[in-house]
Amino acid sequence: MSLIKVVTLIYSILHLAFTRFSRDDGWAFASHVALLVILALFPFLIFGAALAAFLGSGQFSDTAIHVIFDAWPKSIAEPLTNEIHNVLNQQRGDLLTYGALGALVFASNGVEALRVALNRAYRVSDHRNWLVTRFQSLLFVFIGCIVLLSISIFLVLLPLAKSLALNHMPWISPYLELGGIRPELITIGVLIVGLFACHKWLPAGDRSYASIAPGVLFTLVCWVPASLGFASYLEGFSTYINTYAGLAGIMIALVFLYMIAAIFIIGAEINSATAYIINGENK
Repeated sequence: MSLIKVVTLIYSILHLAFTRFSRDDGWAFASHVALLVILALFPFLIFGAALAAFLGSGQFSDTAIHVIFDAWPKSIAEPLTNEIHNVLNQQRGDLLTYGALGALVFASNGVEALRVALNRAYRVSDHRNWLVTRFQSLLFVFIGCIVLLSISIFLVLLPLAKSLALNHMPWISPYLELGGIRPELITIGVLIVGLFACHKWLPAGDRSYASIAPGVLFTLVCWVPASLGFASYLEGFSTYINTYAGLAGIMIALVFLYMIAAIFIIGAEINSATAYIINGENK
């Protein structure tokens, strides 16, 4: 295929995707997703902290904050992380009973919001029983907590494993330094796996990983400049943020998630447009 045809194809896909996004009330769905995600964030972390306490791991909160917020601009993430530290560091006796179960159910609402947006973007009707879809959402939240818990345990055990390796095999030291695992790489890995999981299993129907890849790539590529641009924009409002951090932090995070959710939905629209233009699907 010639370069001109490739450029024409990409333009056609992007034009159709953005047209569908506007026609499908994409901005309204993005606001719906952003609101429910911000409302589900604290219950998700509370349930994760309760589960970590039950399993005897005290590193969950720090690991979860790093994995979730390391990809956020500092000016946006810092007010939220301060509040999350305050919430998770409180001792609660009910977290392993009704409080944890309620947090689990409430956190699953964020997953349900993603499902509705993806079904609309992929032009599919979800005829599954609501108990099935709700159970899937609860499972997503539970697996997310298990993944963060596993990462926290791994990060605790990694220095011990390195120390043992150096004691018994000193010659391996240069290789350990070259092969060090940075938290940023873990965040990117979790993000990529999470995006593929959302596109693959949340909406109705079946899609191959290859058909999901364009939207995931678009999302990852656009999230970075969008985040940096929004952070630069906020620099002009630093006094306002410092003065009203309690409210401003949440509102700024909500606007940030609104922008991120819109890019995520456009990614699904790109997958749908690609399937329509190339294979005649998703009319």
